[in-house]
Amino acid sequence: MSASQKRTGPMDLNSYLYFVHVVEKRGFTAAGQALGVPKSRLSRHVQQLEDRLGVRLIQRTSRQFAVTEIGDVFYRHARAALDDVEAAETEVKRQTNTLSGQVRLSCSVGMAQFALVDLIADFLSHNPKVDVIQNVTNQSVDLLEAGIDIAIRGHAGPLPDSSFVQRRVARTPWFLFAGRAYLDRNGWPASPDDLDAHQGLKVGWKPELGQWSLRGPDDVRVTIPFRPRLCSDDMSTLKQAAAAGLGVAALPGYVCRDDVEDGRLVRVLPGWVAGDAQLSMIMPSRHGRLPAVEALAEHLRRELPRFVEFE
Repeated sequence: MSASQKRTGPMDLNSYLYFVHVVEKRGFTAAGQALGVPKSRLSRHVQQLEDRLGVRLIQRTSRQFAVTEIGDVFYRHARAALDDVEAAETEVKRQTNTLSGQVRLSCSVGMAQFALVDLIADFLSHNPKVDVIQNVTNQSVDLLEAGIDIAIRGHAGPLPDSSFVQRRVARTPWFLFAGRAYLDRNGWPASPDDLDAHQGLKVGWKPELGQWSLRGPDDVRVTIPFRPRLCSDDMSTLKQAAAAGLGVAALPGYVCRDDVEDGRLVRVLPGWVAGDAQLSMIMPSRHGRLPAVEALAEHLRRELPRFVEFE
């Protein structure tokens, strides 16, 4: 598509909305079903958007669907623009209506302990007539059966397609951590190969062989197997075990941030990342949501990225 083919004109937010849903649902058919609009309308709006921008955003054939590199860049900005529009509406509603009612929130144990506790407390302090019912578990939850309004989920790969609204909220990189005294006794790894001489602490309760999948400088990728000294699906337990000198643990950065700042833990192989997960917010259909649900969702979307940052 050449520059001469670019069209000018007013921005169409519907086209942004349709494009974002097509990307997030990974196809026109699924996006059309989620939005309740014909697939042909979505295709037409995306085509008009591509014509207006003068670039190809999505590569599509009868068998393949792929977002182009520039399409991914546009998606991130379009998603942010739509989020800002929703935030503006939510803020107006918040200032003109007193929020009330119950909000049911589901999250993992680690998310509850290390990220959400302060965020929820802050929200409740500003909304005295709202109650939050928190479901904290590392097990799969049927959101409809449990009556969940908002679920925060960490995941490494794409989430299963569903009729729920799914929104990526933040990146949560994982790193290797250990206690300083442990490393002084057992040696400070200078490369991934040096991890063979170290004890591992594994997320998950199944006592099978663990592995660290590491990504280093220049996107070099290495997998290091290890026999776990301790297995647990509780990140707090693994963090404390690492600080106590039992071995090396791969954990989200935000889980260990305070311990690193206080010197109880140090990063092992600082140039390497041990995982690159995403945090997503999952909610049932937009129709019929209580204003309190919308307000808490917006509060988490806005504030959670700051709480899970780790430098």
